[in-house]
Amino acid sequence: MKFGVFDHVDRGDLPLGQHYENRLRLTEVYDREGFHAYQIAEHHSTPLGIAGSPSVFLSAVAQRTKRLRIGTLVYTLPLVNPLRLLEEVCMLDQMSNGRLELGVGRGSSPYELAYFGVTAEASATLYKEGYQVLMQGLQSKVIDFDGQHYRFKNVPVELECVQKPTPPIWYGLSAPAAVPWTAENGINIVCNTAAKNVRPVTGRYREIWAATKRAAHEPHPLMAIGRHIVVAETREAALSSGKRGFDRWYASLQHLWRVHGNPMTHYPVPEDFMAAVDAGFILAGTPDEVTDGLRREIDTAGVNYVLTRFAFGNLSFEEELRSATLFAREVMPRFARETAAA
Repeated sequence: MKFGVFDHVDRGDLPLGQHYENRLRLTEVYDREGFHAYQIAEHHSTPLGIAGSPSVFLSAVAQRTKRLRIGTLVYTLPLVNPLRLLEEVCMLDQMSNGRLELGVGRGSSPYELAYFGVTAEASATLYKEGYQVLMQGLQSKVIDFDGQHYRFKNVPVELECVQKPTPPIWYGLSAPAAVPWTAENGINIVCNTAAKNVRPVTGRYREIWAATKRAAHEPHPLMAIGRHIVVAETREAALSSGKRGFDRWYASLQHLWRVHGNPMTHYPVPEDFMAAVDAGFILAGTPDEVTDGLRREIDTAGVNYVLTRFAFGNLSFEEELRSATLFAREVMPRFARETAAA
């Protein structure tokens, strides 16, 4: 069992410069405490994400860490020219000495896409073509592509990644129907739905992966769930700070949808804090309580990786640091011992 960190880099109460610095300080903690990877989202014109240029922020993370893998969940492919993204990906993998995790996606907000002049209909084709160009550029010295949106003829590729043939690829999904492409191509996946709904996805993934030629000589790709986690010396302290941070985070999540008069009503994570706790989307409590809750989520979902989220909303740096440190030192070792025993 591995543990990583996902971060929206959503806005809190601090000035932007201090906010960025606190996040960078946390990545040093993640690096020191043995987390596998740190991956961030890309959002625009919303307090849900203030790392609109993920490569810029990750380049700073690469310089503040030594072992921690770094990456995106996800680069929004319809919003960037794939030639530009190819060069950023290669630069980050080189600057981090081969530590990049490459998450790609279509984009979850039609309002953010619209601000860039991209319609929801066009985003599907832009995503597919952008992905094809990116993969071609990572694995060859020349790009030739003739699509609906992108046309490249004999474009030289001067940069390359440390990791061959590509950095590990990540994709978010929620339904078993989307599994075959990811499993057949060894793509790592992340699911943010209820654990009981993740189990059909991971079960299908294992079934398809076992039938591939890759399974005989490659480690099983990572299948992750993402969870908000607040650890404290008492359950009361964890719930108190967790509710404050979660309420602000959820307001940021809904911000653009409410601005446009169309609040989300089918998002898998409940807006009510205690309902989200009861449903397993938030694990808040002492190290013992978080361990027990996390074990239930892992067993139910059938995952082999957990993307934790310690920094969200207007939690203070001290609260975020407390959660990450207690989790790393008192929760993670228990799963390592159980894996070794198994």
